[in-house]
Amino acid sequence: MARIYTKTGDNGTTGLIGGKRVPKDSPYTQACGSLDELNALIGVARSHSLHEGVDRLLRQIQDDLFTIGAELAVPGGSDRAQKNEIGDDEIRRLETEIDAIEDGLEPLRQFILPGGSVAGAELHLARAVARRAERYCVTLSRTETVRPAVLRYLNRLSDLCFVLARQVNKQQSIPEQHPTFGRH
Repeated sequence: MARIYTKTGDNGTTGLIGGKRVPKDSPYTQACGSLDELNALIGVARSHSLHEGVDRLLRQIQDDLFTIGAELAVPGGSDRAQKNEIGDDEIRRLETEIDAIEDGLEPLRQFILPGGSVAGAELHLARAVARRAERYCVTLSRTETVRPAVLRYLNRLSDLCFVLARQVNKQQSIPEQHPTFGRH
């Protein structure tokens, strides 16, 4: 087995699928890196005792994020295997999950502070990282091909992370806290 270090990135570049090298701070690496960070954070959330359905859903999302990352790492969108692309079915799956989770939660009447249980707080953080990944993908889309379905998926994913955080906190009997907006 090859060693984990290649030394090819010592000059501040990284390789994309197909061999093209780009700076480590390029829009490609910003987008792919934020997806990797999001995937790792979801893995951290999964390390806690979550209900089986929540864990299964988060595992599927981790697979989806790898699929998106692989798609983005192909310059110009060429040579992509369309059978492995995130599309309308995956977006609908997220929307169905969001709707089902929201049906079991109290309707929002005001903002809530991110936090609660450790897993709930990590899912709130995952929501923010998903938004960052979406922003980096929008930046990448200005110069490279990023399918609209990828942006829609990441947008829905941040919403799903938010309702999952609320659900996990509810399952653990941790009440939501609200900002005081300067009233102490």
